[in-house]
Amino acid sequence: MRIVIPDDYQDCVRTLDAFARLEGHEVTVFNDTVTDLDTLVERFRDAEALVLIRERTPITAELLERLPHLRAISQTGGGAAHVDMGACKARGVTVMAGTGSPYAAAELTWGLVLAAMRHIPEEAANLKAGRWQRTLGTGLKGRTLGIFGYGKIGQLMARYARAFEMEVLVWGREGTRQRAIEAGLAVAGSQAEFFERSDVLSLHLRLNEETRGIVAAEDLARMKPTSLLVNTARSQLIAPGALEAALRAGRPGMAAADVFDDEPVVSHPLLELPNFLGVPHLGYVEKDSYELYFGDAFDNLLAFAAGEPVRNLAE
Repeated sequence: MRIVIPDDYQDCVRTLDAFARLEGHEVTVFNDTVTDLDTLVERFRDAEALVLIRERTPITAELLERLPHLRAISQTGGGAAHVDMGACKARGVTVMAGTGSPYAAAELTWGLVLAAMRHIPEEAANLKAGRWQRTLGTGLKGRTLGIFGYGKIGQLMARYARAFEMEVLVWGREGTRQRAIEAGLAVAGSQAEFFERSDVLSLHLRLNEETRGIVAAEDLARMKPTSLLVNTARSQLIAPGALEAALRAGRPGMAAADVFDDEPVVSHPLLELPNFLGVPHLGYVEKDSYELYFGDAFDNLLAFAAGEPVRNLAE
C-alpha cells in the first residue's frame, strides 16, 4: 500500500521498532503540520492509507472528496473525533483505531505539578544565568489535589498524590463521584467547593459538547491565590480567554498546561505570563507510548491490507 504518515514533528516514527512492520509498503512521512486544504490534498493525493498521529490533522469531507485513492485511515490511540465518519462511510473509507495507555500522560502531569510548585524551570534558568535561589517553592505534603474526572489518568494521579501524602478531592459526573467514593476518596459537595478547596487542581475530562467550557471564569475566581491549575487534557475544557484573565487576576496563582486550542503553537497570550508553565503537548509523546500507539495502528492497517476483518469506526 501507499501509506502517508503526517505530523511526525520529531521525525521519530521511522526510529520505532514498530516501523519495521511496514516493510514492503511505500511509506511517506511528513514532519510538519499544514492546514491549507490544497496542500493537504497534494500530500495525500496518492495515499491509499493514512496513519494519523492523534488529532493533529482533521480529516474533513472536503478533504476526502479530493482523495480518490484513499481506502483506509488507521488512527493512533483510541479516539477519532477529528475524522468525519459520515464522509468516510459515504466514500467507503475504513477507519480503524487502537488502544492507548494512561501512564505517560499521568507522569507528565505529575512532572508539571512538581515543576510548577517548586519553580524548577525558572530556577534552572536562573542557575544557568548566574542567579542563585530567587523563588520560594511550595511542597505537596498535606495539601489537596483536586482531580476533575476520575478515569484512568485521574486514578493514577490519585495514587501519585497519596504517595506524596496529599489529600485527594474528586469532582465530576455522578459515575465519576461514585467510583471515587468506592476507592475511598473524598468527593466535593459541589463544583464551587471543589475549586475553592483544591491546592492543585488537575483536569482529566474527555472533550465533548457537555464538557466544552465546563471550567468557567467564576470557577477559576474561586481558587486560592496560592493554588495551581494543571491541564493536560484539552484546552477547550476551559472557557475561551478565562485562564489568561484568571492568571492576571491572581486566582489561581499559577497554571501549567500541555494543550492549546491551535497546535502547533507559534505564539499564545499564556506564554507571556510569568505564572504560566507550558509544554508542547508532550503527554503521550514517549517511547513506550509511541511503540504501543503505532504498533496498534500498523497492525490494524496490515490486517486491512490482508483482507482480514477489522473494526471499522465509520460503519
